[in-house]
Amino acid sequence: MQTFDPALTPLRDIDALLKSAVAPRPIAFASTVDGAGRVNLSPFSYFNLFGINPPTLVFSPNNRVRDNTPKHTLENLREVPEVVVNLLDYRLVQQASLASTEYPKGVNEFGKAGLTEAPSKRVRPPRVAECPVAMEALVRDIVTVGSGGGSANLVICEVVLIHVSERLLDEHGHIDARKTDWVARLGGDWYCRASGAALFEVPRPNQKPGIGFDGLPEEIRNSTVLTGNELAQLANVEALPDEAERREFAEKMGNLPLGSEARHWRAREYLAAGRLAEAWLVLLA
Repeated sequence: MQTFDPALTPLRDIDALLKSAVAPRPIAFASTVDGAGRVNLSPFSYFNLFGINPPTLVFSPNNRVRDNTPKHTLENLREVPEVVVNLLDYRLVQQASLASTEYPKGVNEFGKAGLTEAPSKRVRPPRVAECPVAMEALVRDIVTVGSGGGSANLVICEVVLIHVSERLLDEHGHIDARKTDWVARLGGDWYCRASGAALFEVPRPNQKPGIGFDGLPEEIRNSTVLTGNELAQLANVEALPDEAERREFAEKMGNLPLGSEARHWRAREYLAAGRLAEAWLVLLA
């Protein structure tokens, strides 16, 4: 591996390296107003959810690398500590990119990017009508880290109202990941899209401890066929199938592969289909 020391590496190289490595990053499409009520809209990929009681978001309008000046969003938040964090889906990614242009202070990026202002209910900045989720928030603190170009300004926000498009909701009122089309930032000019075949599920670990890698039979743990991901699935069971389960499975399946490698390949097929119990049974047949 190649090693980089931030203290010895040019700032722009560290910027590119970190943005490419810490990815994908969700995007806060933040709308703010200044003391005179002038609206600003800008996307920030230094952003995430950090708590739920109270609901807490943090994003960072970093100082500009080239001249260490503050972003208009940060200036607005110091004057009016309120914000709407709008969430982006693929339909809006080009308009959000356009809104990131550094227009002169006081220019309303809603108009520049062809987006619609929708009135908020608890805060002064408007929300983006086209965004499928918008969160009205109060700024609780701004923590400055560093003092030079690219230094961080962590805006800690408490969400006071959440707007969600009905097209994303299932019958229980929850957001259905299969109905979303989120975008996120990578490094450079790269983005990624979280939808369709890019989505996958990982069952949460058992409430009771799994057997772990060290509980796997040695033949399985040292498999040349099963991957680390697949071994982790196997290690997340509370106990191995008992003799009665194994015997019943063998009788039902008839001709099972006898060699360990063949059984491991068959187990991979079961794991890919989400059939963990059968994967174990064929491994132990």
